[in-house]
Amino acid sequence: MIKLVACDLDGTLFNREMIVSDTNIKAIRDAQAAGIEFLIATGRAPLESKTVIAATKLKTGFINLNGALVFDAEGKLMVKHAIARTQVKQLFALLRQTHFYFEVITVDQVYTEDVNARITNIAHLLVDLNPGMDFRTAVSISAGSKAIMTMQAIDSFDKLLAQPNIEVLKVIAFDARGREVFAKVIPQINQLGLTVSASSATNIEINAAKAQKGIALLDYARKKGYKVAETAAIGDNLNDLSMIKMAGIGVAMGNAIPLIKTQANFETKDNNSDGVAHILRKFMQMNTRG
Repeated sequence: MIKLVACDLDGTLFNREMIVSDTNIKAIRDAQAAGIEFLIATGRAPLESKTVIAATKLKTGFINLNGALVFDAEGKLMVKHAIARTQVKQLFALLRQTHFYFEVITVDQVYTEDVNARITNIAHLLVDLNPGMDFRTAVSISAGSKAIMTMQAIDSFDKLLAQPNIEVLKVIAFDARGREVFAKVIPQINQLGLTVSASSATNIEINAAKAQKGIALLDYARKKGYKVAETAAIGDNLNDLSMIKMAGIGVAMGNAIPLIKTQANFETKDNNSDGVAHILRKFMQMNTRG
């Protein structure tokens, strides 16, 4: 019986228009009514993730920033894993040395030193996640997205870090050329004691070692009294790998990268064909059959 489902957002619950379809919304509500707890598991920050799904009026818990933060459906903080300040300083120096555009995420804000670069890089991410989308359309969606509205542009990340109350939960670096350009820097980041994942071929997401979606899912499950066998995870990309592997049932989207499909127990439809709703209905049927 499945009692807890963690579901990725970009490329999974979101379709190519970066919205949650009515079919997916209804399936989530039906699953919740049937006793299945639903968690959105995303690399996005808390404010950003809540903002982008506000129109759905869904009440869910969140695994944010790849597991650096976990909130229950009432908004109570259940888990937090920040990056140590010394590691952050070393990471900033490394990313500048290697000339990557990057953003800094805290518990309540996403910071950028260049909003235009953010729009361009998110557009490249959209094209990567949605084959067939042209770049001009992606730029338009990116520039008008609610995520851009919730960002804060600042002059210097160093000035931000100088504030004693600032805790960095995640750093995300972008490059439109794809995974190959990150190959050299990833081992250097790992040597700092940090973990690296990705939500597309055009980025890397950097967190504290314990901030992984899979670890966060199982930590939350233990706190709520769920067995591992009663958990499921749905995703499409590298930052979903840990939860796909660690959950009782791992589900790959039809549009998932090959590695996710090889590690999953099941494959559902793609994100433009209501794949989340499809597998949630399967879980409800499984629970009914006992």
